[in-house]
Amino acid sequence: MIHPSAIIDPSAKIADNVSIGPWTTIGPDVEIGEGCNIASHVVIKGPTVMGAGNHIYQFSTIGDGTPDLKYKGEPTKLIIGDNNVIREGVTIHRGTIQDQGKTVIGNDNLLMAYAHVGHDCVIGDHVILVNNASISGHVYVGDWAILSGYALVHQFVHIGAHCFVGPAAFVYHDIPAFITAFGSPAEPRTINREGLKRRGFDADQIALANQAYKLLYRRGLQLDESIKEITKLGDDAVIKMFLTSIENSTRGIIR
Repeated sequence: MIHPSAIIDPSAKIADNVSIGPWTTIGPDVEIGEGCNIASHVVIKGPTVMGAGNHIYQFSTIGDGTPDLKYKGEPTKLIIGDNNVIREGVTIHRGTIQDQGKTVIGNDNLLMAYAHVGHDCVIGDHVILVNNASISGHVYVGDWAILSGYALVHQFVHIGAHCFVGPAAFVYHDIPAFITAFGSPAEPRTINREGLKRRGFDADQIALANQAYKLLYRRGLQLDESIKEITKLGDDAVIKMFLTSIENSTRGIIR
């Protein structure tokens, strides 16, 4: 299942049932889990640890060092979970010692053609990066978030769970959970009702998320006042997730 033209460093650890296409290069300190399918002309550099069932398409570069000028070649890491689909031309960089020293990709994500994941990013599970979406260094992307084509995310921004970021949006500030954001700079538009519905949130929970959104964005309240009013909506998981995404913001939320 390994094409004879593939170049694989002797120190790389490749599970028995991994498929590797022609002209792919796998460097030292790379571990690839069971059932992965690596297409032709892929470059995987280490230290990189990849879980099971991932499919990496042609011309992707995975685990290279960042072009960040702070990076001086230290042996930082890339960790990729299970069942991710990484399409053509995707680039994912390892971390830097100025952060946690690692970039982390969760499970069941779809990174479409030419998407970019910068150094020290953390991507959750079930995330979609549409063609040419790019996230800078130190960015956190919560579970089930979708970044549309050509969306750009500034360094250190947090994208909350279940967010939808519109095409060609430029995200300078954190986006709370459930929010749909469009524009350059990105501005809040509404909650991601359709996404929540598809993921099993019931009508009452979606209504709570909408109430919280209105208190944050439509009542003219200061941020601390909005948080107090949202807290009064109760302790449903939706409210907890929404408040946590606001309270954990380090760059300030979009307004």
